[in-house]
Amino acid sequence: MKKYLRYLMLFLAVTFSYCVMAQSVQWRDQHKIKRKETIFGIAKEYGVTIPQLLDANPSMKQPGYELKKGDLIFVPYSKEGDFLSDGSVKGKTDKKAATKPAVVQAPVKAVNTIRVGVMLPLHNQDGDGKRMVEFYRGVLLALNQLKSEGITTDVHAWNVPKGADIRKTLLEPNTSKLDIIFGPLYSEQVKPLADFCRAYDIKLVIPFSITGNDVETNPNIFQVYQPEASLINKSIAAYLERFQKSFHPIFINCQDPASQVGDFITSLRKQLDLQKIKYDLTSTKSSNAEFSKHFDATRPNVVILNSEKSPQLNEVFAKLAQLKKTRPGVAISLYGYNQWFVYQDYYLDQYFKYNTYIPSTYYYNKAADKTKELEAKYIEQYGEPMARQYIPRMALIGYDMAQFFVRGLKTIGKNFNGAASEVKYRPLQTRYDFVRVGQGGYMNDNFQLVHFKTDQTMENLVY
Repeated sequence: MKKYLRYLMLFLAVTFSYCVMAQSVQWRDQHKIKRKETIFGIAKEYGVTIPQLLDANPSMKQPGYELKKGDLIFVPYSKEGDFLSDGSVKGKTDKKAATKPAVVQAPVKAVNTIRVGVMLPLHNQDGDGKRMVEFYRGVLLALNQLKSEGITTDVHAWNVPKGADIRKTLLEPNTSKLDIIFGPLYSEQVKPLADFCRAYDIKLVIPFSITGNDVETNPNIFQVYQPEASLINKSIAAYLERFQKSFHPIFINCQDPASQVGDFITSLRKQLDLQKIKYDLTSTKSSNAEFSKHFDATRPNVVILNSEKSPQLNEVFAKLAQLKKTRPGVAISLYGYNQWFVYQDYYLDQYFKYNTYIPSTYYYNKAADKTKELEAKYIEQYGEPMARQYIPRMALIGYDMAQFFVRGLKTIGKNFNGAASEVKYRPLQTRYDFVRVGQGGYMNDNFQLVHFKTDQTMENLVY
């Protein structure tokens, strides 16, 4: 009897805890973990993002968590809109709902003239200002191109430098009549501008990195920047999806005390340990003979550097070239960092030679016809080329962003929520696909692997 009561109490405790969770979250499904499954693969299978899956299963965020065969995890609904008006779920058949008449939704009235505001440091006094001037020029080029398609806009721009009280800018005429604002650049200006946009139902697109979590509580915010921790998780998930146990990982210590990729290296090695995937460690200071010992002759090798910088990358290329002389048959791939795009003019042949993958949120293909055309228009309009030192290109960021949001507002109207499926536009550099953050605003969820293939072609693997 005591044993029975113990089981009953356990059942009631589990039931109670599930009910408590169910009060605030509705689950789409439960998924039973199969052998060799990854978090990325499960998210992709159900059409949800990795952060959504982790939020639905807090235990997965705990240090040392490992997917185990047979475990059950919750699968959340992918986004608002999965619930249909009759109470059924999009993509699922509900026998009771099947007998109900369909509810016809009234079409959303599109906006006629899109009123665009830009609130950034638009000056030539320092690097911030010069970058934002180029960004704004890209916005203007996009609006001119949209005008040729019959999409009219009314643009207003304000110079909002560092330390400026943006609340004074918001007192100026026309600010409360805007449909969308791009800005600000500085974190301390976000909250007053975000509160203003919420009060007047204006969409606020924060284009660049900031601190703070206003996006979690303000439904009018569209945050383009993705936190570093999120990008690290996506990079690791993409690695595990692309390179399974049939590949041999090799970590190369580049002796870089100022490396910015330590968190990624530590987290990736931890995940490999959890999945019992063996890897090798070597160094750029090792002798060529010692360096060669770490490369597998029977499996393709994946090389990961613990530095994102050009001098260290150059040293690794030299070591790999020597390795190839003595062992020409060894298969090598590189898994890199988006900072490597800066060195593309110098190392492009090496990227192709070593089958390089770069995880990133953007890619600038300077050889594309449409990119060349826009660069030519930029020179014609402004009498100078885009700044070469800016990667990604600031003008292309502004161009893609204006194209995406203005087209979305024109097509959907005020109900536009930043989903890629709502906009028919092929970006030149940056893809956008926003997902809701809790009950707040929206964050760009785009992520891709840029693959430099050994046949001298490239592919973008969008996740």
